[in-house]
Amino acid sequence: MTDGNDPAATPLLTLRGATKRFGDRVLWQDVDLDVRRGEVIAVLGANGSGKSTLLRAILGLEPLSAGSIRLLGRGVGRGSRRIGLVPQQRLADDGLPLRGRDLVRLGLDGDRWGLPLPRRAARERVDELLAAVGASRYADAPVSRLSGGEQQRLRIAQALAADPDLLLCDEPLLSLDLPHQRMVARLVDDARTRLDLGVLFVTHDVNPILDIVDRVLYIAGSRFRIGTPDEVLRSDVLSDLYGVQVDVLRLHGRVLVAGVPDHQHHDDDAVLAPRAADDHAQTGGAR
Repeated sequence: MTDGNDPAATPLLTLRGATKRFGDRVLWQDVDLDVRRGEVIAVLGANGSGKSTLLRAILGLEPLSAGSIRLLGRGVGRGSRRIGLVPQQRLADDGLPLRGRDLVRLGLDGDRWGLPLPRRAARERVDELLAAVGASRYADAPVSRLSGGEQQRLRIAQALAADPDLLLCDEPLLSLDLPHQRMVARLVDDARTRLDLGVLFVTHDVNPILDIVDRVLYIAGSRFRIGTPDEVLRSDVLSDLYGVQVDVLRLHGRVLVAGVPDHQHHDDDAVLAPRAADDHAQTGGAR
């Protein structure tokens, strides 16, 4: 039996009856979910199922149609520094005069009004973050000249800069090759263990992170299932969610899903756009 007074047993993030509609279309409804410290939950589903919209709602960027979201017992609001965001990998503009350490520092004081942190303290913290993700050697290199994998290391450091309790990862593996996908998964897992974070990890392919996932939230056709990977990633479960035959195969430690309908929609499930991520960084969150 779990001790009700045990802080480790208290959910970090709580969703109750969470529902999101766009007009007559329901993305997901009546979602009840508890995220605890030290837990990684993979958020899966076809394009247009509302995975990234869920993250936007947790960030306070998208209002719920019904239900509630609470972080550390309080309602969520735009720009919470208790939430870190690792966005989809995107190459920086060639004309952007930003060094690696500058990008990470945005997570420290990009949201502050008035005086920033003292220079020495900020530099020490940035150096610590860069070392934690293995990015010290290109700390002073222009971000635009770094590879996609190198830029993602910096974005993870930036997301951790404000010492968040919850880490949201919005398709951070897209456009990365397999070695860099595994690198990102390893860094997220290390941060989860070292800092006792709760993690929601949106991805279209669970395989690169399968070894670090505790539970899966699978969204399809406004419905959802929550459970361990073995409980959710099954032919009978996904066939029931989609209403058509879906085959789940396991081969050499990989999960292969065949027959999922292509629910392609426009912008209701777009990944968090650069402007949204920047707004989060500048209103209180570590992007």
